[in-house]
Amino acid sequence: MHLRSVAIALAFLVTTVSASSAQVPPVTFTVIGTVQDQTGGVLAGAQVVLVGNEGTPQRRATADGTGAFRFDAVAAGAWELRASYEGFEATTVRLRVGPKPPGRQKIVLAIGNVKEEVTVGNQTGVNTASGQNRDAVSIDQKMLADLPAFDRNYLDTVSRLLDPGAVATDGATLVVDGMEARKVGVSASAIQQIKINQDPYAAEFARPGGGRIEVVTKSGADAYHGEANFTFRDGHLDAKNAFAETKAPEQKRIFEGSFGGPLHGRTSFLVSVNREEQDLQAIVNAVVPTGEVHVNVPTPQRVLEISGTITHPIGVKHIMTLRTTLTRESSQHDGVGGTSLPEVGSNADDHEEQVIFGLQTMVTSKLINQFRLLLGQDHQSTSSVSPRPKIIVNDAFTGGGGQSDAYETEHHFTVNETLTWSAGRHVVKSGFAIPDWSRRGYDDRSNFGGTFSFATLDLYAAGRPYSFTQQQGDGRLVFMQKVVGAFAQDEVTVRRNLSVALGVRYDWLSFYGDSNNVVPRASFAWAPGKKPGTVIRGGIGIFNDRAGARPISDVLHSQQGRLLRYVLVDPGYPDPTGGTPIAGEPTSLVELSPDFNIPYGLQFSLGIERLIAKGTTLAVSYIGSRGFDVFRSIDVNAPPPPFYQARIDPTHGVVRQIQSNGKLVSHSLQVTLRGKVTRFFSGSAQYVLSRAMNDTNGINAMPPNNYDLSREWGRAGNDQRHRFDLMGSLKPGPWFTLGVALSVRSGRPYDLTLGRDVYNTGYANARPPGVGRNSLNGPGFARLDLKCAREFPLKKGADEGSKLTLAAEAFNVLNTVNYTSYIGNMSSPFFGTAVSAQPPRRFQLSLAFEF
Repeated sequence: MHLRSVAIALAFLVTTVSASSAQVPPVTFTVIGTVQDQTGGVLAGAQVVLVGNEGTPQRRATADGTGAFRFDAVAAGAWELRASYEGFEATTVRLRVGPKPPGRQKIVLAIGNVKEEVTVGNQTGVNTASGQNRDAVSIDQKMLADLPAFDRNYLDTVSRLLDPGAVATDGATLVVDGMEARKVGVSASAIQQIKINQDPYAAEFARPGGGRIEVVTKSGADAYHGEANFTFRDGHLDAKNAFAETKAPEQKRIFEGSFGGPLHGRTSFLVSVNREEQDLQAIVNAVVPTGEVHVNVPTPQRVLEISGTITHPIGVKHIMTLRTTLTRESSQHDGVGGTSLPEVGSNADDHEEQVIFGLQTMVTSKLINQFRLLLGQDHQSTSSVSPRPKIIVNDAFTGGGGQSDAYETEHHFTVNETLTWSAGRHVVKSGFAIPDWSRRGYDDRSNFGGTFSFATLDLYAAGRPYSFTQQQGDGRLVFMQKVVGAFAQDEVTVRRNLSVALGVRYDWLSFYGDSNNVVPRASFAWAPGKKPGTVIRGGIGIFNDRAGARPISDVLHSQQGRLLRYVLVDPGYPDPTGGTPIAGEPTSLVELSPDFNIPYGLQFSLGIERLIAKGTTLAVSYIGSRGFDVFRSIDVNAPPPPFYQARIDPTHGVVRQIQSNGKLVSHSLQVTLRGKVTRFFSGSAQYVLSRAMNDTNGINAMPPNNYDLSREWGRAGNDQRHRFDLMGSLKPGPWFTLGVALSVRSGRPYDLTLGRDVYNTGYANARPPGVGRNSLNGPGFARLDLKCAREFPLKKGADEGSKLTLAAEAFNVLNTVNYTSYIGNMSSPFFGTAVSAQPPRRFQLSLAFEF
């Protein structure tokens, strides 16, 4: 009886305790913290993921305008906080919650660079996020400072890694702080990061990753930081150019720096200045009737760039930025060098001012809006050194006057609006952009004195030009240039080891009349197997091209009929100083083809990325592309076969029709090694095996025979079978850092021509019978640049304190003669040889002070 009573009592006690426990909610805690960069600057909009001990993401949060994040009702246990922000290394912080509330978490993100390690499970080096492809190059401020950079031009240093086939007709796309731009707008020391080929198929951008350069600039911080640099070059330290009879007495001085910090309360500022004084010389290598000409011509240039940025948080959900930039550039004797004599030079001045307003808004913890507006104006003037008519003897010499007088103005604005929503497995981005909405003014006075063109020196001596071109009338033109784009993209984490990004983009350009430009983009990344370390990545997308403003101005000048263009074939040469009478001669026109379309390209790729050591990855990728409706020009009024004598419409001369019916095919295999390759060396190495074929040399190129384009299909002008680039830094010890940049490339093709106007079009570009375009192959290229730098801390034991850095840089260390401008004109005295070469070995000294 006693034992039964005890058992009943125990059962009642257990039941009561269990019931009480079921009614008491589990103890939870609130996790709060901030995300900031290494300088203390907050990273509003940073993504923070709360991950359980099994490695599965539980919840996501977005840092607000002060960089703060918050997770409520977090159960006790072991957790991880994974923070990421575009342009920075993803960071993981381990967190123990309970039995008491955790303290405020502080997550510091380092700027991403070529040594970047991002987390996937318990492995580092590869990631299935669409923006973490390992065949990209992302270089932070420290790596930029270690690399040899001629004249501190970081963009020029990294642009060698661009994919020539992905660059648009009007050049590579520059994206600064998420918005398309023409210039970086800040000095070199205010650049925080440069990326190429990041997320190649992102619908947010008009061009593929290999055709754009993304720049992240510095912002103000909660502590004062600054940097001042003096860079110096002198020709006495350099080798002699291969085509110079004497070493040119050159010198260049660069004063550059930035300074920023708190201004008032939470407001911060950043100021940057760049002043360049360049006293360099161009090298002329020409043949005139009296013999060879080898002369050095001074080409002085002055540059001043000033920018100021203010960052001001408004409450906890908004961050406002305001930046102003001012640029002044002047140069003399532009266009001189090679076969162009000093007399054809021109002087130029460029004044540009910009104001950029940015507003980042945390709508909710999962929704962030970024808005940027740029207002700018630009004034450019060009004046010829001599007003005399220009004389061109093909690939022998160009003399007379420059005939390049012009004045251009531009008032423009740029808008960029992006909305990012992050929830669960989805990261959705959408927005629109106006990369260019401008009022452009042209006062074209070029070639008002006329240009005589001769096939050979003998025909020049005999006074028998094959063409005379001239412009007359009113060259004033004002028009609006408008470019608009919109996009939407959803990046879905299908599984922990699989992500898919699907997007669509629309581009519209005014004037061209082609509005059907909706294109899809798609990419995926898959990490097979249970043990991460390998990622298979692929994508496909269509990318629209752009033509720029110059073709528009050419067509509008013709339509308005105020600027008259003349092309006279076999005009005679009565008076080389007075020109040739053109009264009553037929005018030439520029027009668009009736079936004109905006060119577009299809790019597709498949690759594999493998972690081969801690922090070191190897990526092997195949990239294919097809170009459709590619730009070309045709003279639709050219003299027809078989005799090529009289033009079809005798009331007009050349009728240049801009068409979009060219095509392009390219294939490339890329092998990229990046990371901490050895104990002492960090960087990236990339080898590219490629082939590119097309049937046009560009929007301004005219074929020799306008009625037979069968010989136009051939190697693209930028086709290089082999390309190898190595960039990185070697740190054998605390004494110095050695930066390395090595580029080795095979030759590009060029045309074999007769040098005569066989088809009576005014262009002496006819080829021998049966010879196609770009049938000759130019020489290869090799250049090794080195930078040796030594840091001297000014405060003992302070890693991030004030320091002084001395550096010596050598460019083209091996003094390799890299010939350029090979001549395929069989009528030229330089046939089969080059008329210029890239610079020889040059030295650069610099002194930097940081605090």
